[in-house]
Amino acid sequence: MSLEVLTPNELTNMDPVFGQLSFDDHEQIVFCNDKDTGLKAIIGIHNTVLGPALGGTRMWQYSNEYEALNDVLRLSRGMTYKSAITGLNLGGGKAVIIGDAKTQKTPELMRRFGEFVHSLSGKYITAEDVGMETSDMDTVREVTPYVTGISESKGGAGNPSPITAYGVFMGMKAAAKFKFGSDDLENKSVIVQGIGHVGESLVEHLTNDGAKVIISDINEERLEAVKAKYGAEIYTGNNIYTEPVDIYAPCALGATINDLTVNKIQAKIIAGAANNQLANELFHGRILKNRGIVYAPDFLINAGGIINVYAELENYGKAEIMRKTENIYNTTLEILNSAEADKVTTLEAALSIAKNRIEERKKENR
Repeated sequence: MSLEVLTPNELTNMDPVFGQLSFDDHEQIVFCNDKDTGLKAIIGIHNTVLGPALGGTRMWQYSNEYEALNDVLRLSRGMTYKSAITGLNLGGGKAVIIGDAKTQKTPELMRRFGEFVHSLSGKYITAEDVGMETSDMDTVREVTPYVTGISESKGGAGNPSPITAYGVFMGMKAAAKFKFGSDDLENKSVIVQGIGHVGESLVEHLTNDGAKVIISDINEERLEAVKAKYGAEIYTGNNIYTEPVDIYAPCALGATINDLTVNKIQAKIIAGAANNQLANELFHGRILKNRGIVYAPDFLINAGGIINVYAELENYGKAEIMRKTENIYNTTLEILNSAEADKVTTLEAALSIAKNRIEERKKENR
């Protein structure tokens, strides 16, 4: 199905849950409210055919509850296909907490959220996402075992961001191999939009590979710090999408490829860490294909993070984490070639593989 980002006015004219355009046969939506801590959260469980729904918790100051619901629906759906295409025995879930992570997040709020997670008896397993830190997952762990991404000192796999970035880097190199005939990124120009934990780690990999790295972020201090550390160039232009670079790497929030930007993009490859980069999967994916722009499906190449936290459930070590993450290169190349042969978009090719795996498991379970 096609997913779109809607305006608040459009959203208010829809049925609150089942009428959401992003509702895609989700199994369960849980609304969590606690007056004492100020917690307002939504847990979305999309599909549990392959296993328990695993996905991070995002804390964000949404404009309204419809926007938060739309986000959790899109994100949880993406997690289903991320796990499926990566070969993990996990379903797709996600949680959002409505609020400012810098001013409203407290240990009490996180523990209360953990209690809501615990009430689902393992059907949903949480982890960190935007607005969260490993220490927050440690706090959640105080009240429920259904959390991953806890500190290594507490027996966890630690911060998944570096592994996420490594997977994106592998996917980017595969896209370069497909587009340019070589996966060597030396002297290739790459704009990294969003330099949080994942974005900065990606900048490090790109710099070490000899790429010309340009960085963009709303946080001026972060820009200066990353520039000083890696020698990256800070973007000072007026429209990042019109820059004639080799690779555009969206690593902030999703839907940056939308009606306003899709025809302006001058990059030859799009490969980044952000979830749900295409505001409308079918429509915008086809425009990119017709324009000859290679799109590395986001839910595939940003799967390093879930590979990392999955290690806590399956008890495999760093070597296996890195092996599975490096394999993103092979899967990406396979999908890009398959899409070209079948004359479909890269996202359609990736979704087909993921959905087929889920359908096969359904047959086995009958």
